Amino acid sequence: MKMETALNADTSPYLFDMTPLDTETIELLSAAPVTRQLFVLLHDQGGTAADMLALGNLLGDAFAESAVLIPEGLTGVEATAALAEFLQVQQKRFDVLKTDVALAGQGAGADLALALVDAHDGMVGRVLAFGSAYAGAEGSFEKAPVLTTLHLLHGQMDRIAPVALARGGFAHLMELSADATLDVAASLGHELHPALMDQAVMRLQTCVPLRYWRAA
Repeated sequence: MKMETALNADTSPYLFDMTPLDTETIELLSAAPVTRQLFVLLHDQGGTAADMLALGNLLGDAFAESAVLIPEGLTGVEATAALAEFLQVQQKRFDVLKTDVALAGQGAGADLALALVDAHDGMVGRVLAFGSAYAGAEGSFEKAPVLTTLHLLHGQMDRIAPVALARGGFAHLMELSADATLDVAASLGHELHPALMDQAVMRLQTCVPLRYWRAA
């Protein structure tokens, strides 16, 4: 895939009627004439967009007609409105359906991805949340997302976002009849490990969203 780094929204040639978030973004763009999937990756608090490059390249290789965007500095649940604005602009830019947009985040980036779905069900089709504490936080997900599938991926030895929060959050989502999965790697901590990234791609490739079964 072609990589373009540090694109400032103010100078991008792809501006529409909405002004995107003023942030720099790493872009991994395929040579395909039409973009079929859009992935937006969100880094952890204190990290950088470059931290998500390994995952971005993996997704780009697995989904050859995709675009992968990694904005710098979009992290933490307080950035929900800014992320929603960014997604709206990029969805128009690449002309993809909301169901074909996926968010992936690590740590605070994963918290932001889940908070976005909690506030705006259906703005994206899928979320890959690595090492997130959001689903297990008090007051989160009072109702189940109906239009978004959630994939929670966690290290058993995570000391920053204890796995108990992920397990509790997943149990809560199951009580709400949400469309969600949880994968826990026994020997990993709070890291974006290749084993979890491979599992995330497997989930994307093999899990049919529950909403499709319910509509059948």
